[in-house]
Order: sequence, then structure tokens, then C-alpha cells
Amino acid sequence: MDKATLLEELSGFLTKDQINTNYDDLYDASADRYKKYAKARKVLDVPLPTAIVYPNNTEEVSKLLVFCNDNRINVIPRGGKTATEGGLENWKELTLVIDADRLNKIIKVDEYNMQATVEAGVRLQELEDVLRARGYTTGHSPQSKPVAKFGGLVATRSIGQFSTLYGGIEDMVVGLECVFPNGHISRIKNVSRRAGGPDIRHIAIGNEGTLCYITEVTVKIFKHFPENNKFYGYLIKDVDTGIKVLREVMANGYRPSVARTYSEEDAHQHFYHFHKDKCVLIFMAEGNKDIVEATCRGIEASVEKFKDGILEYVDSKLIESWFNHLNWSQKDIDDEFEGMLEKDYHAGFTTEISADWSTIPQIYANVMNRVRNEFPRAHDLTMLGGHSSHSYINGTNMYFVYNYNINCEPEDEMRIYHHPLQTIIVEETLKLGGSMCHHHGIGKYRNEWTKEEHGSAYYMLEKLKETFDPNGIMNFGTIYPQEEGVKFQK
Repeated sequence: MDKATLLEELSGFLTKDQINTNYDDLYDASADRYKKYAKARKVLDVPLPTAIVYPNNTEEVSKLLVFCNDNRINVIPRGGKTATEGGLENWKELTLVIDADRLNKIIKVDEYNMQATVEAGVRLQELEDVLRARGYTTGHSPQSKPVAKFGGLVATRSIGQFSTLYGGIEDMVVGLECVFPNGHISRIKNVSRRAGGPDIRHIAIGNEGTLCYITEVTVKIFKHFPENNKFYGYLIKDVDTGIKVLREVMANGYRPSVARTYSEEDAHQHFYHFHKDKCVLIFMAEGNKDIVEATCRGIEASVEKFKDGILEYVDSKLIESWFNHLNWSQKDIDDEFEGMLEKDYHAGFTTEISADWSTIPQIYANVMNRVRNEFPRAHDLTMLGGHSSHSYINGTNMYFVYNYNINCEPEDEMRIYHHPLQTIIVEETLKLGGSMCHHHGIGKYRNEWTKEEHGSAYYMLEKLKETFDPNGIMNFGTIYPQEEGVKFQK
């Protein structure tokens, strides 16, 4: 099937306004934020999708997937367009981007049962605003909160800034509806827990559009007590001290909503108003009054235990102010994009990993050493550091953050700068038994390590693909390595 025939066939069951072939929109849809510099400079080297389509309901999603499956047309599911690892990038000549924009209804807010049901195209901020007005919250607050949509959040196994208390999206999802390439619509019912075999929610959660299309989600909601929020900030002597304090808090059973430690370099760009060229440790406690008071005591006791590494206390109002300006808006995203038309530098590129408490400091040290001594363009780095921002009883994550001046053609930036840096981070993480992707997902640019990430369990991941997408039409190249895509990666 050629593109003209594809568009003609689509017009047989979709209305004209459901099919978008505008060049600028197709160019925007051909890649996500992973290649944002090349995208801004109009030098992307990937094919444009054939069309962006906007189904009105689950049944139309089913019809579209059957059509694509029968005709071997690549499908890229799309929500809020904030993906960072190439999961929305197109590697096929015949591709439909199925956008969730019209699946935009808040179906039900069930306060008594503490859950809310939304269609996949509902923005997280939209539901959060509705809940806050009633004294509730989703507890989910990624940096992309104002623009991210629920289908994408669930499909990418998203996490938010308050995850240490509320968990990741996988802890919040109660039930969901999704559609498979053969058109089958599956509804996973909303129950608090069950032991009815394997937890099949996780076939959809984190599938990154490679197995199914998520159309509806039910998430837990929580009572919100903003008047009880307490903030803590400290200047500390090193990252190791911060990790030890974080571990102490978590191991003693406390769950602050925010628990983070920053390297000197990373603190410099986040806390310019107080960092004093030191590492930074911050906490936020939230919830009902009794829980907050207990959490605060736990934080204070943990800090006291490692007081030799605490250099200075920070005014809590400075921490509170920082949190209140942390999320993106669409304007922030647009401004960043416009800035890349003139500026030859990259600010804030990240690779996030996770490991246990004893391993994280070793990974961090190894990566810093290798980058400084092995990365051929180390002289172009303007910042190299990291922070831990999501902690658990048995470990934490590490966000490696790096900025650099770009001294190459825009189309070569990822190959010359980001990929070698990411390779070092992933290699050191996998070598020590950590996970190469804490919450941004695999996308298309970590898939070369998918098999190593999963080891012998890759068999299970592979069989899911063979079973649910035997014709390989779902988001070609994402998660699952493809030889055909190497030319776009390297």
C-alpha cells in the first residue's frame, strides 16, 4: 500500500477532520524531545508519518488498529508529546500516529472509593485541578504535569516528583482499558487487589505503545493537605552523605513526598540562590498533621545521625519557592525549542538509572570518572553532575545531568555527544546490576541494551510481543531492538 491509497482507505471510516496531513504537524510528529536540537534546526533524518489520526472513542481505536494490522502499517500511539527517549520517533515510511487528543473525558471522580476514571487524552493537570478543588490529589506530579496525558503516563511507566510518598504511576493505576492490534478491547476491572493470576495490568503499564493502545485509566486519589506541607534544605559535603541520609529516612519507615540529594554541579543550576557551590539535600513532608509531624521527626533524626556531613541549614521558604516553579508549561517547552534556533548548546540532558543503596554511589563515581577521562568531547561539557530524586526501602535512582556546547552539525549532535555519554552511564549501571532506565523508559535509544537489561527474563518480554503484536505494527523500534533502526541511532 502506498501513502495515497492509505489516506484514501482512511477516509472511508474517518471524517476529514480526523485525518491530519499538514506538513508542519507531521514533521513535529516524526520525533519527540530526544532529538529536540536537530528537530528545531529542521534537520531530522527520519521519515515523516503518513498521517496523524484522532479517534473519537475506543471503538474507533479498535477499527484503526485492525486496519493497520491487516495492512502492516506501523502505529505510533501518542498522548501529550513529552517523551524523551525516542519512543515517538518514526522509523517507517508508512506510519499512522494515533493521537489521544479527542479521548478527553473525565469519566468519573469517585470520592468515596478514592479513585478517578479518565480517558487516555485527559491532561494530568486537568484532573489534578478538578481534584484539588475538592480537596484531593492524584499524587502524581512529573515535570511535564501541565501537558502530559494519562495514556502516555501509563504507557511510559511515568513517575512524579512526589513518588517517594505516593509511588510511581504503576502504584496508582487501579484498572484500565486497552486495545490490541487485532482490535480486541480489554477492560481490567477496578478492584483494590486480587490474586487472579499474574497482574495483567502490567502488560499495558509501561508497554510504550509496543503491545497495545491504552484508551482509559482509573487511578487512586488521595486527600490533600497543602496547609501541612513542611520543607527542609541542607548544604552537605558530598553526594554520599546525601544518599546515606535518604537511606536512613527510608529504612526507618518514613515517607516524605520529596527526598532528594544533588551534586555540586547540578545544585548550581537548580539552587542558584543558595547552593554556595555545595551539594544540596532537600525534603518535603506532606499529608495529615500527625503523619507530617512524625515524618519531620524522622527527617530531623536522620540528618542528626549524619551531622558531620551537614554543612549548613537552608531557609525552608527557599525550598518551597523552588518547588512551586518546578513544572514545565507548554510555553516553557516552546521557548526552549525556539532558543535552540540560535544557541549551540544543550542544557539539561539526562539519563536516569536506579540501583540499591550500596551500588548507587559506586555507579555515580564510576560514571563521573569515565566521562571525565574517556569522553572525547569532555572539553565541551559545561556541566556534569546528578541527583537522586526517587527513593525506596531498598534503593534509589540517580539522574545524571549534563550540559554541553555543541561543536558539530545539528544532525550529528546525538551521535557525537549524547550517545557516548549515555553509553558510559548504561554500561556502568548494568555492570553493577542496576537498571538502565528508572522512569523515562527504553524508547528507541536504549533498545540496544534491552536484552542485557532483562537478561534471561527477556524471553518473557519477547513472548509478549510475539503474542500480542505478531505482525510488529506497534511502534516499530521502541523497546525491542531492530537492525533497521540502527542507521537512525548511530
